[in-house]
Amino acid sequence: MARILLPLVSALLVATLAPIAYALDSDRDAPVHLEADHATYNQQTGVTVYTGNVIVTQGTIRLEADSVIANLDANRTIKNVTATGKPARFQQKVSPDKGVVYGDGDQLYYDATTSQLTLTGHAHLTQDGSSFNGNTLRYGMKQGDIEGNGNTQQRVQMVIPPSATRSGTPTKLTPTPKPAVAPTTVPQTTPQPK
Repeated sequence: MARILLPLVSALLVATLAPIAYALDSDRDAPVHLEADHATYNQQTGVTVYTGNVIVTQGTIRLEADSVIANLDANRTIKNVTATGKPARFQQKVSPDKGVVYGDGDQLYYDATTSQLTLTGHAHLTQDGSSFNGNTLRYGMKQGDIEGNGNTQQRVQMVIPPSATRSGTPTKLTPTPKPAVAPTTVPQTTPQPK
């Protein structure tokens, strides 16, 4: 039975990552690697569960979590993926000219229909010097847009570097030369007797 389940679970893992918005063509063509202490699939419900130090990689995509649950539809196409951990981590290089996007939170939820990744609980997202923190962050993987929500314990925080830093061009500060000033003479006045 374990021999039959392993290929099925592996095939479902490929189905799990396949709909993720591939930013690089090389990610789509790369093999999927999975490490977990335990994996199960329920054919009736379409739920695949990976537990125990789960690590999933495909090209530049990397997901690390304590558990990953993938929900499939009747066509065995992924509907959504939920990863939980302390924290659960995600990374992906979205384009050749930009750096890797790193995200983490207590829970990562990926909605395949909207290509949106929602990071919840101590959520953090960084790329190219920009960082976003909040209780909940929603990252549109196709568009690259981010929405943050805070709560009474954690407000949304954003750090956005100057555009020169984002483009990789170092900002060079050159002091402005001071104009040469000819020495001025102050006329001497002699006190007048009273």
